[in-house]
Amino acid sequence: MPAQNLGSVNESEGAARTMTYGVGLVAGAIALVLMCLLCARVIF
Repeated sequence: MPAQNLGSVNESEGAARTMTYGVGLVAGAIALVLMCLLCARVIF
């Protein structure tokens, strides 16, 4: 197998990790808003 460019691999992994955290934060924020809306609808 040919040698890998470790600098490029590490850079790609860092970008992928940042993207994953971003998607997770957005999904969590949407879930939090939906839960607040549902709880408010039940209470009031």
